[in-house]
Amino acid sequence: MPMTPRRWAPLAGLGLLTLSVAAAAADGKLRLFNWSDYMDPAIIEDFEEESGLEVVQNYYNSNAELFSKLTAGGDAQYDLIVPSDYFVPRLIDAGLVRPLAAEGEALEGHDNILDEFRAPSYDPEGAYTVPYLWGATGIVYNTETWPDPVPSWGLLYDPEVNGDYPFALLKGDAQFTFGTACAFQGAGFDCVGQEPWVAAARQVIETRGRDNFVGFVDATAAIEQAANGVIHAGIAYNGDLAGKRAEDPETYGKLGFFIPEEGSQRWVDVLAIPARAPNPEAAQAFIEYLLRPEVAARLANYNFYTTPNEAALSLVNDALREPPVMPDAAARERLHFTPSVSGEQLELLQELWNEARSR
Repeated sequence: MPMTPRRWAPLAGLGLLTLSVAAAAADGKLRLFNWSDYMDPAIIEDFEEESGLEVVQNYYNSNAELFSKLTAGGDAQYDLIVPSDYFVPRLIDAGLVRPLAAEGEALEGHDNILDEFRAPSYDPEGAYTVPYLWGATGIVYNTETWPDPVPSWGLLYDPEVNGDYPFALLKGDAQFTFGTACAFQGAGFDCVGQEPWVAAARQVIETRGRDNFVGFVDATAAIEQAANGVIHAGIAYNGDLAGKRAEDPETYGKLGFFIPEEGSQRWVDVLAIPARAPNPEAAQAFIEYLLRPEVAARLANYNFYTTPNEAALSLVNDALREPPVMPDAAARERLHFTPSVSGEQLELLQELWNEARSR
């Protein structure tokens, strides 16, 4: 049952949901557009019970899909989205997101965020986003096939390392894929520009032509396919694999994971409000709810990813303090944020990506 303004008053008095809620109460819904299986259902239930709002969830499988939906009018259909860090400047430049709060104001709980996430390169003023979770991208592989592989992108790109066993690359992410090829070629994961991207595109084309290349698959699907023997190596997110192992060690226990020695991606998924969100007040209420330390810890524990909420770090499960969820010091040094690109660079990236997938 949607809350009336009068019913919000006791919550404000208890220090719970303290924002202005006129529009939220009038509509009664929060429309969350998120990655699949990325939100603890119990958190949704508790928020609905406390706030009186109904949370309606829809899902996407890539940042490219999210961007496409928003540009097709989705910025007026959803109240809250969860893009990855390097996509944020594209959303800001396209006018698809709005500031989280009025100028000079801050969301309750914002002080809980670790300093390194408060003014990031993708949102220097911290005006448009709040960090959700962070993790690393690497290679998932069958340990029965490779008991002790060299931690290198060569497991995917070098036919001398893997000339026979089926493998896959990540679906739907041009810049990440070019970054992996650049890293393998010695240009660094955070490569930007025509010369390294052209070389990366050629690498992808060559890789697609190999007999044991299965195709481009989602990171979650790569874990499932590796467990079922469809592929023997692919690209996955560290927390996804950790969660699968904990859930079903018999099925997923044979899978290994490493961050390639040439470098890979450290990513941050963030919370943002679309420019024409029907109910931005509801979005603000939910962001403030997620910023509570105990809720942030529950979110991290559910997803097996590291929380950027400093006040929640002491509350997370022990599994989140060790690899693969928390990479060791040597592995962390090999992680890089994906650089943000726009304008002519973005056009070049998309042109080369289209060519790499079609030739």
